Amino acid sequence: MFLEELEQKEKIAFLELAAIIARIDGKLSIYENSLLKKYQRETGLEDYQLKGLSIEDILKEFKSERSKYIVLTEIFQLIYSDGVFHDHESEFVHIIKTHFGFDS
Repeated sequence: MFLEELEQKEKIAFLELAAIIARIDGKLSIYENSLLKKYQRETGLEDYQLKGLSIEDILKEFKSERSKYIVLTEIFQLIYSDGVFHDHESEFVHIIKTHFGFDS
């Protein structure tokens, strides 16, 4: 929805982050897979091959408040795509929010 507003490095970082979160519960649902493909199209990175970047390397790419809000909004869409908010997903959201300096 808002991913086209991100800088190129942020788009790559977002795809890496989304891939981690989609698989955080140990499985990739049809809904999550569909969203990951949508994200690739929306960012214009259909041929991007995941590099397996660390969460620290990923999160440091998002510098503006706007890009941080975009990331969190899109990540919540991914998390809720399968209808379940797993504990691991909750923990990961907490890590992201803390790194971004957002309150609970």
